[in-house]
Amino acid sequence: MKKLNVHTWNRRKHFEFFNTFQDPFFAVAAPMNVTKAHEFAKASGNSFFAVYLHDCMKAINEVEAFRYRIENDTEVVIHEAIHASATIMRPDKTFGFSFIDYDVNFEKFRKNIEAEKERIINSDDLFPPKNSEDCIYVSALPWASFTGHKEPFHGRKESVPRIAFSKMEVEKTKKKMTVSISVNHALMDGYHVGQFTEKFQEYLLKH
Repeated sequence: MKKLNVHTWNRRKHFEFFNTFQDPFFAVAAPMNVTKAHEFAKASGNSFFAVYLHDCMKAINEVEAFRYRIENDTEVVIHEAIHASATIMRPDKTFGFSFIDYDVNFEKFRKNIEAEKERIINSDDLFPPKNSEDCIYVSALPWASFTGHKEPFHGRKESVPRIAFSKMEVEKTKKKMTVSISVNHALMDGYHVGQFTEKFQEYLLKH
């Protein structure tokens, strides 16, 4: 982790402006073509969630703005890697928050998911032992289709992005899923969200 020099940052004025907002987050929802990713998951016997989450995290880590976090109200730090804090459901339909360490290697990442899933299923803890801001908050709603999504926020400054995935739907020969992403406008703009969605789509189509 290193500090970003806010004084020489070309977005300094944007940061200072949006950082005064009570709610500086904006959200974008985008449809993703998940046909190949779903077929790969089915053919390989892997969880579809694990496959698309790994593609998502690769894209997240490749866009530097998604690794920015606000510290001490006016400072910005750049994390080396961003991990996934996803909600995982238990058999009784409650959920726990996970902290899934990111790894560019899919098999290692999948094992990290399984380890967190086992921990959550075998406990009633809401929060993971590791709970830091070098992550994105992830929710999957495979029961519902949506074109927009509102995430809950504390009444204090936050800078961790939120991502939600919708139910997968079939349109003729294509399978689609909406991804909704909420980000702090003090740290990034629509351009950076566009970089993420483009990279995410590219990875989904590479399977």
